[in-house]
Amino acid sequence: MNNNESMEMYLETVYILESNHGHAHGVEIAKRLGVSKPSVTKAIKYLKDQEFVNMQRYGTITLTEKGRELSEKIYNNHHLIERFLEHSLQLSSEQAGINACKIEHILSDEMLDAIKSYLKKNNIDL
Repeated sequence: MNNNESMEMYLETVYILESNHGHAHGVEIAKRLGVSKPSVTKAIKYLKDQEFVNMQRYGTITLTEKGRELSEKIYNNHHLIERFLEHSLQLSSEQAGINACKIEHILSDEMLDAIKSYLKKNNIDL
């Protein structure tokens, strides 16, 4: 699993599940991402090898500090793009979320900073 976008999707999903439930499980990740359990197992092994996640004996998955920092950045970028699409292009919340998910992995830091500036300039809550 060396696809950066795929890695980011898994990290963001673990972040969301951990934020809501204190941890994640492979089955929950598979369901949210629409992938097979073996795909999740392979991805989590890769993320563990890269020291982004910990995996406990009974399948409990948590983020390491390194993983939390990166996944939080990914999550915040997603939210930032979503807000931008809702307010600048008047997309519905659902459509903004779908599109933010697709484009969040390819935008430069410069573009993300410009989006943040636009939202602040227009007094839109981040």
